[in-house]
Amino acid sequence: MIPLSVLDLSVVTTGTRPAHALRNSIDLARHVDALGYVRYWLAEHHNLASVASPAPDLMIGQIAAVTSNIRVGSGGVMLPNHAPLVVAERFKMLEALFPGRIDLGLGRAPGTDGATAHALRSRLDRREGDDFLERLSELVLWETRGFPPGHPYNNVVAMPDDTPLPPIWLLGSSDYSSELAAQVGMGFAFAHHFATYDAIAAMTNYRDHFKPSGWRPTPHGILAVAVVAAETDAEAEKLATSMDLNRLRRDRGEYLPLPSVEEALAYPYSDAERASIARNRSRLFVGSPATVMAKLQPMITASQPDELMIITAVYDHDARKKSYSLLADAFGLAKKAAA
Repeated sequence: MIPLSVLDLSVVTTGTRPAHALRNSIDLARHVDALGYVRYWLAEHHNLASVASPAPDLMIGQIAAVTSNIRVGSGGVMLPNHAPLVVAERFKMLEALFPGRIDLGLGRAPGTDGATAHALRSRLDRREGDDFLERLSELVLWETRGFPPGHPYNNVVAMPDDTPLPPIWLLGSSDYSSELAAQVGMGFAFAHHFATYDAIAAMTNYRDHFKPSGWRPTPHGILAVAVVAAETDAEAEKLATSMDLNRLRRDRGEYLPLPSVEEALAYPYSDAERASIARNRSRLFVGSPATVMAKLQPMITASQPDELMIITAVYDHDARKKSYSLLADAFGLAKKAAA
């Protein structure tokens, strides 16, 4: 069966404050580590009432310290918000402390609104436009020490210098990142859970155009999908109502804590809002394990991912853990971990 991983946003709900959401992330990581999930990634978002973690590198260290086998990484570091040298040093430190268990996932977006992005970058260099490729190139040069003679950075060393950068993954929701990941020979993760671009096209394009590199000899594509699993279809559908209302609000620019099921069920939806929710459900896989597997299988078959990364952002933490447990059983992870 295909390996499973986790993408965690450290979800803040109307009943869970941000500090507790961070502790829930640590608890969930322990849980899925025992189930046999292979990777646990944490997102970077700023100024969002629904997401508790703006600093995935800090959470990576905390989670790696309390787990044993699972790889821990960023899903991802929003590179435009950071000096490449800082990213290199922090992830080399994490790799030194937890060798062979760290991933460096990189994103092009700011992970926030325009004003917050300006505040994050106002004391950094003021490069204009989309400078992701420039920053990625600089990050690679810190690792290879490939700055030319006479360059002001030529004698600057990213410490610890006896530790390599962990594997780099490019995150994307369009064809651009799939093409770039293929060209530079890095891993690729596609965000189906919010992308409007076709996941099958992105994954196929990455695999077909991949060029072996010092980072990876072969392509490795991760497909990130939003899933809500429960014992029955009815129970899963009920849990998913929180995500339905939250998505509806986000589409209106309202980034509020995740509402409870009771609030979502009591909300007076208009016909237009119900139609919007129905459209958004194309990005969400909901049901019993058998139902979820049946819904996922056509996309897995068509896109041929090397790994499936699951995001389950439901209101109740125990229900979230149960969803990951049910998926582990459905995909055969629990038996594999116990073997």
